[in-house]
Amino acid sequence: MFSAKTNGSDEWKAILSAISTLVEEATFEATVEGITFRGMDPSHVALIDISWPNSAFEKYECDGAIKFGVRIDEFSKLIKRAEKSESVEISIAESALLISIGKNKQYKMRLIESSATDTPLPKIPYDVRISLPTLLFDKILGDVQVVSDYLTIKTTTAKSEFSGKGDSGEVLISLKKQQDELSEISARDEGAGTYSLEYLNPIVKAVGTASGEIICEYSSAKPLRIEFKVANIGRIHFYLAPRVES
Repeated sequence: MFSAKTNGSDEWKAILSAISTLVEEATFEATVEGITFRGMDPSHVALIDISWPNSAFEKYECDGAIKFGVRIDEFSKLIKRAEKSESVEISIAESALLISIGKNKQYKMRLIESSATDTPLPKIPYDVRISLPTLLFDKILGDVQVVSDYLTIKTTTAKSEFSGKGDSGEVLISLKKQQDELSEISARDEGAGTYSLEYLNPIVKAVGTASGEIICEYSSAKPLRIEFKVANIGRIHFYLAPRVES
């Protein structure tokens, strides 16, 4: 027995957009506590960890652990047929995912064989934690991408610097806490990390419209962790390995 219903479609759209930046197929796990997903891109550079608690749904029923595999592009096409305010209810019957949209529309989508493997989360003591509006971070990534394929973040207790450089030039963007550009800044050590915009840009754009605020945590030469604050979803965490200088 499994069914999960949301009041609108934004949550599903945000989750599927996020996952689609890394993988083409996804295996969700539903338990009494809620729905979870964890997966890495094929090159093992980036990881997404999603936890959607049962309390966030309008209606949620699950009497045991169940895994269901889907092709993300197919699932996304169906969910995109839902208007923002239309309810979405999913359930499983006879190796198919039933998707009920609004009052009178139902799709049946064939499930695929689960390909889930245990993916442990990085256990890292982070030295730096900053919080800023998602739209501001998206703009910073765009500003850096015009000259570089990589974003470098350096943070002190007073400010964070976002920079990039390439063959055509370089850019430096500074944000300070006291100017309300950063809603939070914490640095135990003057940390610096460099990360690929090829992975950062798509995930921020995918979740950006649904997320008002993000939290970035990192340490020098360690993975970056981004937490997206999305209403009615417990957790969307994105991990990205640092650039390794050759």
